[in-house]
Amino acid sequence: MIKTPYLLFLGDAVDPLAAKVAQGIKDWRPEYALGQLRLPGCKADMGIADMDLQQAWDAGARTLVIGVANRGGYISESWRAVLREALETGFDLASGLHNLLQDDPELAQLAARLGRDLHDVRVPSVAYPIAGGIPRKGKRVLAVGTDCSVGKMYTCLALEKEMRARQIPASFRATGQTGILITGGGVPLDAVVADFMAGSIEWLTPDNDPDHWDLIEGQGSLFHVSYSGVTLALIHGGQPDALILCHEPTRPHMRGLPGHQVRTLEDLAQVALPLAQVANPDCVIAGVSVNTQHLSEDDARAYIGETEKNLGLPACDPFRQGAGKLAEALAAL
Repeated sequence: MIKTPYLLFLGDAVDPLAAKVAQGIKDWRPEYALGQLRLPGCKADMGIADMDLQQAWDAGARTLVIGVANRGGYISESWRAVLREALETGFDLASGLHNLLQDDPELAQLAARLGRDLHDVRVPSVAYPIAGGIPRKGKRVLAVGTDCSVGKMYTCLALEKEMRARQIPASFRATGQTGILITGGGVPLDAVVADFMAGSIEWLTPDNDPDHWDLIEGQGSLFHVSYSGVTLALIHGGQPDALILCHEPTRPHMRGLPGHQVRTLEDLAQVALPLAQVANPDCVIAGVSVNTQHLSEDDARAYIGETEKNLGLPACDPFRQGAGKLAEALAAL
């Protein structure tokens, strides 16, 4: 078990989206987020207390969580002094990076000498099966996006909260490092060998009660040339009964791909639904989640209203407005 509460390490994040791991923990497990530690030039801020290592330790934090996910997921050289000092202060380290803490000789040797724990949440811990495509009992919804980091995880977490409040059986199923750090379990999908990715999602969402919904956290985007593979594995392994389309309307281009324009929600519907119906012919699109964090209240409401009119689907910002519309759409299926 990862010891809580956490000190969230934001490093030298180049923008707020680069610190989405920390942001997710702060938003959904605020009791874990005791403080943040930022290096000079950091462009992210969780709006919680800035602390140095000793201040955080004295306040009760016990794990330094690397809350920034840089492109490629590696341990930056600029972080090393902080990570070493954290171990020496008494902290365990937790990371969702591809570059594993346990594979770093310097950090692994220091942790072993000091008796500290290194938690790599992106290490698969199960021998996942190859997907069989056999229909399973229960219901499943998958969040799919026009791009990476548009709010797929937030959509499913907000849906879980709303559905449980309505006494609709529902479980959030984490498929990435942030979701795993928030909930304590899941599948680190982008670290699973490709042949077993879809099978890992079948394993994550097994047979369940007929009225129970698995809310599957989306990853990547079918339109993102870097990460589309994980998205398709989720679509086929999840065999969703419903899709929630996710979009952030102010993006100038695809995340990390300046030469690629963000596609429309209509494009996403036309591509994602036929692929989902390969695994589950009865799959439908249930609604739209719009990430309006960069829009004013009036502009957000106008954009959502226009989206509902154009697509003929219920739409909302589930984090800003609540996920009631989406929960009602799923309950009606």
